Amino acid sequence: MSTLSVHCLKPSALHLPSGIPGSPGRQRRHTLPANEFRCLTPEDAAGVFEIEREAFVSVSGNCPLNLDEVRHFLTLCPELSLGWFVEGRLVAFIIGSLWDEERLTQASLTLHRPGGRAAHLHVLAVHRTFRRQGKGSVLLWRYLHHVGGQPAVRRAVLMCEDPLVPFYQRFGFHPAGPCAIVVGSLTFTEMHCSLRGHAALRRNSDR
Repeated sequence: MSTLSVHCLKPSALHLPSGIPGSPGRQRRHTLPANEFRCLTPEDAAGVFEIEREAFVSVSGNCPLNLDEVRHFLTLCPELSLGWFVEGRLVAFIIGSLWDEERLTQASLTLHRPGGRAAHLHVLAVHRTFRRQGKGSVLLWRYLHHVGGQPAVRRAVLMCEDPLVPFYQRFGFHPAGPCAIVVGSLTFTEMHCSLRGHAALRRNSDR
C-alpha cells in the first residue's frame, strides 16, 4: 500500500495553452458555485463508478475499471487520482496508477507498480450534465500539473481510440503506436507525455 497521504489541492491560477478553455469558475466567478479539486478516496468509489458506467457503457458497452478496481486504485494510490467537485458533488474525475515499463501491457490495466516512473491514466470521465463545458480539458490540465509535481513521476501514458488522439495531443501527448491492449473488438493508440514541462509550469504558478 502506498505510504503517501491523500491531500487536497489548493485552487491556483493555471496558464492554459491556447485552444484549451479556461476554468468556468474564472470566467463567471460571481454566478458559479465553488469548485474543489482534490485526490479521491475509497469512500468516493461508488460515485466515481456511477459516472464512469454512464459515460462508457452507453458508448462502448465496457467500463475501463469495475467498482472493485476503482476501490483498488483509490486505496493503493489515491495521490494519482483527481476529482472535481462542485458544491460537494463529484462532476469529473481521473484515476491513475504507476507503471514501470516503456509500453502498456494487459497487466497495466489492473496493477499499480510503486517504483514506476509513468503515471498511467486509466479513465477520465465527466458527469453527463456537465459535459461540453470544457471540464474534461481543465481537469486533465490540472491533473498533469499535479502528477508532474511528484518527483518520481516523469511521464504520463494512456490508451485511447483514434478519434480522441487529437484531443490528447493538445496536452502534449504523442502517439507511440498501436497499443498492445485489445478490449473486445476495440483497438487503441498508446499516447505518451513528458511531464517535465508541466512540472515547471506548476512551480512557476506557485510563485
